[in-house]
Amino acid sequence: MTAINAPRDKYNAVWIIFFILGLGTLLPWNFFMTATMFFTSRLKDPPTDLSSNQTANGTLEGDTRNVLESKFNNVMTLCAMVPLLIFTCLNSFLHQRIPQKLRISGSLTVILIVFLLTAVFVKVDMDPLPFFTITMIKIICINSFGAILQSSLFGLAGMLPASYTTPIMSGQGLAGTFAAFSMICALASGSALQDSAFGYFITACVVILLAIMSYIALPKMEFFQYHMESNGSRPSADEENKMDLLKKESSAEKRPVMSLVEEEAKPSVSVLNIFRQIWVMALSVCCIFTVTIGTFPAVTVEVKSTVADGGAWDTYFIPVSCFLLFNLMDWAGRSLTAVCMWPGKDSIWLPVLVVLRVVFIPLFMLCNVQPRHYLPVLFEHDAWYIIFMIFFSFSNGYLASLCMCFGPK
Repeated sequence: MTAINAPRDKYNAVWIIFFILGLGTLLPWNFFMTATMFFTSRLKDPPTDLSSNQTANGTLEGDTRNVLESKFNNVMTLCAMVPLLIFTCLNSFLHQRIPQKLRISGSLTVILIVFLLTAVFVKVDMDPLPFFTITMIKIICINSFGAILQSSLFGLAGMLPASYTTPIMSGQGLAGTFAAFSMICALASGSALQDSAFGYFITACVVILLAIMSYIALPKMEFFQYHMESNGSRPSADEENKMDLLKKESSAEKRPVMSLVEEEAKPSVSVLNIFRQIWVMALSVCCIFTVTIGTFPAVTVEVKSTVADGGAWDTYFIPVSCFLLFNLMDWAGRSLTAVCMWPGKDSIWLPVLVVLRVVFIPLFMLCNVQPRHYLPVLFEHDAWYIIFMIFFSFSNGYLASLCMCFGPK
């Protein structure tokens, strides 16, 4: 009777809101990652010192970049992923102390402020080292608060039907596609790189502002209110503490399924007890993103085209073949889980397929990554790189989305 009387998600409004929130979680990181061309251009040595510094600062023979340019992608990834890991773990233990509304709205507000500052700094002349330092501090900030935002959002979606995790994953996939497409449009516009970057970061601010407005509207949706109440949540309580509240209700007010959950949860519900039930999904997600983040973008952006021959394709090769293609196929993989969820959560094929993705690490290393000294180039043609990128990104989106749909439930 409860299922029969459940309100419908009118106009798919809640689904769309979760899609926009998903877009807002990864948009900041993708905008920073895709704008590496702008950041590295600000790190170049002054023209008068270039010739003397090429030898002193070149990190490898034939590599004319200075130290800050050559290390930017690696340091950027470290400054993004280490805070992401730390704050995701902290959020797992401290979510009961900080209200969910504060975690989500506060994180979005901080990220918006960081992007406004980034847009302002585009117009401010700065020496390479201070610019590098400030950029890394901003990356640490957006990923620290982005971790809190993502964890809180997935916890909230876990209280809705399983299909409502898909719009978050799909929105995250669109975030990368949107960022890559925006960068390609900026390059194609022919505007000065500084002007293009300013418009690029202002666009991100608008999208994050839209995510804040969507989250404010979410509690007003009847469909959302119903599921919060059916999970034992109270208007002033944190939705993620539903298990503690359920134990205080009388058994007559609970559905049979919820009674079973309560009995299994006694005497207490701890992170360790939860991990025992979801360890396969948790380790699968960890493995998926270890392979992906270990390769993209630090290795993949260093691949050089062998067919461009100095033409326009040389400029667009990485924006199109690396960033746009990765994010399009990643989005396609994430979105496919809305209609297909194979293999199932108890199937041995899911962890097997996750582990098999490790093969992409040597495959990309054997593409035309430059500069190099030791490994041979076995996959020289651009087509090999594009084929690997298609399977790499699609498997990332599809398998990660599967695990994130199964895990919270």
